[in-house]
Amino acid sequence: MNLQVEQMHPLVLNVGLAIHNADWNWKNVNSPFTRLYYITEGTAQIELPDGIHTLYPHHMYFIPSFTVHTNICNSHFEHYYLHIYEDHYSEDDWLEQWEFPLEIKASPLDLSLFQRLCEINPHMSLQKSDPTTYDNNPTLMRNLLKNRQRAFCDKVESRGIVLQLLSHFFKYAQPRNEMEDNRIAKAVRYIHKHISEEIELEKLAELSCLSKDHFIRLFKKGMGTTPLQYVNQKKIEKAQLLLLTEELAVKEIAFRLAFEDYSYFNRLFKKITSMTPQEYRRLYSR
Repeated sequence: MNLQVEQMHPLVLNVGLAIHNADWNWKNVNSPFTRLYYITEGTAQIELPDGIHTLYPHHMYFIPSFTVHTNICNSHFEHYYLHIYEDHYSEDDWLEQWEFPLEIKASPLDLSLFQRLCEINPHMSLQKSDPTTYDNNPTLMRNLLKNRQRAFCDKVESRGIVLQLLSHFFKYAQPRNEMEDNRIAKAVRYIHKHISEEIELEKLAELSCLSKDHFIRLFKKGMGTTPLQYVNQKKIEKAQLLLLTEELAVKEIAFRLAFEDYSYFNRLFKKITSMTPQEYRRLYSR
């Protein structure tokens, strides 16, 4: 896989130290960002699709985006957390191109890196550990806006730290084998990668080696929504991000996301967010 470091633009959404006493218990968490943990004290467990794993002190853990998992904590437990979002300038979802190890042994330097990341990003810690309080699109957009408003020197240092931490996991990572991926997951990755283009249902069904009707049924069963609804949702989420991070006219944003009908884009945006693009930009850019 010909991945270049120049393609990697990780953004820090949240970083901080969490202290728990048998209260880190959240079921079926599924986030659009990657999580890194550094365990400092105690133990807890995390249930992933392949089983239950114990989290140990002085180890780091990697939870990919869109991975359904459950946290289990029955005693005292402390850990640093880091939520990483892939910058929309990236040509590919590079974190999704690799199979990363869940666990690696950490070093004292890794602990120092987490501490430094917290020091230069004091306003990016979570107020509550309940994922429902921060794992939602409005909060995601506000965090991305906070990221943009930081001092340039802090952005540069943060990116360097994140890349250092990720480098340990890349040492043991393996490129994904597309043939091993399930059919719907392959279609979802295609949608994410080509969200700025017109995405045809026939193309998605072809990628999944399914008839169109069979693909729609399987997609809805696996994702809880139709392919068209999912594509529209992701396009509007991308539009929300562009509204807050780019000084582009709304019409230009609609064009960039392959909406030829500007009126339809406005109607769809309001249907999904309950406000117009202009209202959204005014509300969250303050």
